[in-house]
Amino acid sequence: MAHQNIEIDLPLSKVYECLNSPTDFPRFMRGIEKVNKINSQTYEFLTTIGGEEFKWTTNIIDDLRNTRFAWITINGNLNQTGTIRFTPLDNGTRTRIDFSLDYRTFFGEASEDLKAFIEGTETQLVKDLEYFKECVEKGTFDDEAETKVDEEQAAV
Repeated sequence: MAHQNIEIDLPLSKVYECLNSPTDFPRFMRGIEKVNKINSQTYEFLTTIGGEEFKWTTNIIDDLRNTRFAWITINGNLNQTGTIRFTPLDNGTRTRIDFSLDYRTFFGEASEDLKAFIEGTETQLVKDLEYFKECVEKGTFDDEAETKVDEEQAAV
């Protein structure tokens, strides 16, 4: 399991707003290509690892506004669990996020590429959170989503 924290120079409510929907994860998480919202509690994730497509469906198991956000996998060919905890700092002007993320196979031995992906989760999470911090502090987080959508539409 990977666990990292980072301090963001923004109020907690703004940081929570950017992280409380898995559909926003591809904006800053390199290991996730797409997340579709199925309903208010269920999301379908998609990524490709070593040329193999991985899809998994998660349910939100905890959404305590401005405090904690967590999910678990309910089906698919990759098991992912995650928790994000939010802590206000400096009288609410800054926020620390603690992000825990775990990937596992549901059955059998992982391929070499999948094994490398799972083992690299900690290192990648550090990079992803640093990128998230940069985007939200500069106010370009929403711009990143628009750019990604434009790139996807151009590829079609």
